[in-house]
Amino acid sequence: MLVDNRIKFRHLVSFLEVTRQRSFAKAADALAVSQPAMSKTLKELEEILEARLFERSKSGVSLTPAGITFLRYAGPCVQALRDGVNTLRGDSQAGGVVRVGVLSTVESQVVPEVVLRLHRKHPALVISVLTGLSAYLLAQLRVGELELVVGRMTDSPEIRGLTFEHLYSESMALVVRPGHPLLGADLSNPALLGDYPLILPLAGTTIRQYAESFFVQCGIPLPAQRLETLSPVLSRRYALSSDALWLAPLDAVRLDLRSGELVELALGMREAGGSIGFCWNSALPLPLAAQWFCDELREVARELSGGADT
Repeated sequence: MLVDNRIKFRHLVSFLEVTRQRSFAKAADALAVSQPAMSKTLKELEEILEARLFERSKSGVSLTPAGITFLRYAGPCVQALRDGVNTLRGDSQAGGVVRVGVLSTVESQVVPEVVLRLHRKHPALVISVLTGLSAYLLAQLRVGELELVVGRMTDSPEIRGLTFEHLYSESMALVVRPGHPLLGADLSNPALLGDYPLILPLAGTTIRQYAESFFVQCGIPLPAQRLETLSPVLSRRYALSSDALWLAPLDAVRLDLRSGELVELALGMREAGGSIGFCWNSALPLPLAAQWFCDELREVARELSGGADT
C-alpha cells in the first residue's frame, strides 16, 4: 500500500507539536505560524487520514484513539528524517539537546559520569537536567517535556503506559562520618542506633518504603529527631557535620565510601533498594541526542553493576 502523497512534512510536524503542547495556540507559536494556519494544516491531515485526531476540552487538546495510533508512527518517522539530514550534513556528532529527568538515586554518580562521557564525544551537546519527585518527572515525560527519566520509579503509578528499561538493582547503606561514636560500639544491640539523628528519604516516596523496611529488618527504632530529604547534597553535609545516621542509596555514597569521607556501619546486611533504570514515552520520537544518552547510560550501569562492592 502506497503512502498518500498528500501528507507533507508540515502535517506531521504540526501534529507532533500540538500533541506535545496540548494546545493549537502554543503549537502555532512554537512553529512560528498563525493559529488559523495551524488549524487548517491539522484539518487537512484529518481529512487525508479520514480520522479525527484531536479532542478539544477546557483542559486543552488531547489525542483521540486514532490520534494515539498515528502518533506511534508519525513521531519516529519525523525523528528518523531529522537524524538522516543531520548525518548527511555531518552534524551527527556535533550537537543536539536532550532533556532528562533525574531522581536523587542517580544524581551523585551515574548521571554525572554519563554527562562527562557524552560531552567528551559531542562538544556541542546540550544536556538539560530536571530533578524532582518521580510523579512530577514522569508527568513531564508523558506530555513530551522530557525525553527520559532516570532512577528508581517502578513502584510509581505514573509509570503506567510508559516504557521502562532496567539497568541494575541498587542497595542501601547506613553511613556515618569518620570518628562517629557508633564505629567503635557493639552493634549487636540495634537499640543503640535509635539514640542518634537519622537522615531518611521523604515520607511517601518509593525509596522511603525501602528505608523503613531496612529499619524493621534490623530492629532499629526510628528516632524522634530526623532529617527527611531527597537531596544528596544536604544529606551528605548534615552527616559529615553531625552524629546523624544516613540511610543512603549506595550510588549516592559509593565515592564517599571509597575515599573514606563516609563510613558504612557494619550491620551485616543491606536493604535491596529496587530497580534502577530509565523510562521513556514510546509514543513520542526519541531524538538522536537522547539515544546517545541511553547508550552511555547502559555502559555506565554495566560498569557499576560489575563493580558494586565498595
